[in-house]
Amino acid sequence: MPVASQTGSRRSRLIAPADIVDVFVYVVVLNLAAEYLPNVIAETFSLSLLSAVLLKVVLEIVLALKDRIKARFKAATTVAGKGLAGLTLWVLLAGSKFLVLELIALVFGDAVSLGGFWSVSALIIVLMLARSGVRRLFTDTAAA
Repeated sequence: MPVASQTGSRRSRLIAPADIVDVFVYVVVLNLAAEYLPNVIAETFSLSLLSAVLLKVVLEIVLALKDRIKARFKAATTVAGKGLAGLTLWVLLAGSKFLVLELIALVFGDAVSLGGFWSVSALIIVLMLARSGVRRLFTDTAAA
């Protein structure tokens, strides 16, 4: 069965090509981190691939929530409203790191470890930068 609907619409795909590329980028970053950082562990390539998929799902949810909170921040007309939205955004961004650590531990146990709060924070920043760079590369290439 094809991924796209009968009309062939690109919007009706369950998984966009950019999502697949993101997972591959995440796998590369995770494996480089596992190779060079002693507190990042992925015992097998398969586990790093599954970890990348899990990270992709969690980070997409966090980014969607972040966008909603940012919209609330911009729409807030009072100082209290802006403060509450800002606090909510901070809790989301900090809490998402703990969520990632706990999900990885729950799903993979000791076979995968992303270190602690600071290492997973750095890892997520690098993941997002790598994702952005690859997307920019493909966008520039497609426009040329």
